[in-house]
Amino acid sequence: MSKTFAISIIQTLRQQGFQAYLAGGCVRDLLLKREPADYDIATSATPAQVMEIFPDTYAVGAQFGVVLVPLPEEERACEDENILQKAHAVEVATFRSDLGYSDGRRPDEVRFSQDPREDVARRDFTINGMLLDPLGTEMTGGVLDFVGGREDLEAGIIRTIGDPERRFAEDKLRMLRAVRFAARFEYAIEAETLAAIQHLADEIQVVSRERVRDELTKMLIASHARRAFLLLDESGLLQEVLPEISAMKGVEQPPEFHPEGDVFVHTLLLLENLPHPRPPTLAWGALLHDVGKPATFRVAPDRIRFDGHVDVGVKVAEEICGRLRFSNDDAAQVLALVDNHMRFGHVTRMKESTLKKFLRLPGFEEHLVLHRADSVASHGNLSTYDFLQKKLAEIPPAEIRPAALVTGDDLIAAGYAPGPRFREILEAVEDAQLEGRLASREGALEFVEREFPL
Repeated sequence: MSKTFAISIIQTLRQQGFQAYLAGGCVRDLLLKREPADYDIATSATPAQVMEIFPDTYAVGAQFGVVLVPLPEEERACEDENILQKAHAVEVATFRSDLGYSDGRRPDEVRFSQDPREDVARRDFTINGMLLDPLGTEMTGGVLDFVGGREDLEAGIIRTIGDPERRFAEDKLRMLRAVRFAARFEYAIEAETLAAIQHLADEIQVVSRERVRDELTKMLIASHARRAFLLLDESGLLQEVLPEISAMKGVEQPPEFHPEGDVFVHTLLLLENLPHPRPPTLAWGALLHDVGKPATFRVAPDRIRFDGHVDVGVKVAEEICGRLRFSNDDAAQVLALVDNHMRFGHVTRMKESTLKKFLRLPGFEEHLVLHRADSVASHGNLSTYDFLQKKLAEIPPAEIRPAALVTGDDLIAAGYAPGPRFREILEAVEDAQLEGRLASREGALEFVEREFPL
């Protein structure tokens, strides 16, 4: 998003006699010398006045004083004009105060204001409550800070604006956002703010599962996921949003394979060892890969065991993905990561056909990255990872996923009746092909006649 474009909107609003400032997270990021993901503007102009000044405007939340002003068409990366992404627009919001939050998410009523102090007072955290006049003088720096945000930014503190219990009662999701910001910036959560989260943690249940999922995903794909989950645990939120992860705490593991500690410690170390950036499905697969261990823990005569933890883990992960409203595609990949993570222990003993089928799992790169992080977070032995990297370099893609030598139509033409036997025959042909024993259609048909006589 162009800072220049955001400033041009401010200039236009000022020329029309309105107050206008950069607001929220973009101000925080600019003060931290970070590139903002997007730019928001707060103004004394009403939504109707903003839309009159900028005709090509989208009233995405006009009842709450919010409209989107899109980038000029030639600067947009979005081809579908019916899908306006935040990355292609500047959010312009009218100064307001919020009256009541009966649903714990959105204000029941808003009152537009001409006073930026009123607008700032209803925002979440001090570090997000500053305004910036990009046309301000060098002497003032252009920052309007009515809530001590700059001081907290310098001290590394996440603090609510005003009474923390009131701020969290207004929007319960702010509790998760406090954790995410603290982890992202490596800040501390101010004592009263943390105490309020601990007191109100169970009220996170009123927030939609989709919003919870999105906040957790943002934590998981960031570079400080381990710290985020430690803070979730400390705040009491982990037990509320992911009790299955909280259950990992104190579940011991065999020290010969897991010298790092219990299942919770291992899982957080694994998150720390994932590359950054990482796909959300990989991050969730990493978090849930051992989610079946608490239910399968037992102390056998030889060592601690988790018999069947993969099968149990898949069922638990499936329940979590359903509860948090994952898309079907994302859920399938997360479950595949959980289901296959123990197969890496067998790769050096797999038949060539089995290995090649393993290598062609959808999104196999994620499986391999998860395995590496899993190994680094436990025994540290990367021999299997190195073996697979070598195999991937040696085997041409066409040999991993070759064109079929024989089809169902070929079998019908050869006199075979369609039915369950077809699958057995086609799989046997494919295995022989993957192992290099068959290379032609003619040879494959001879193989079928010999091994599966009519």
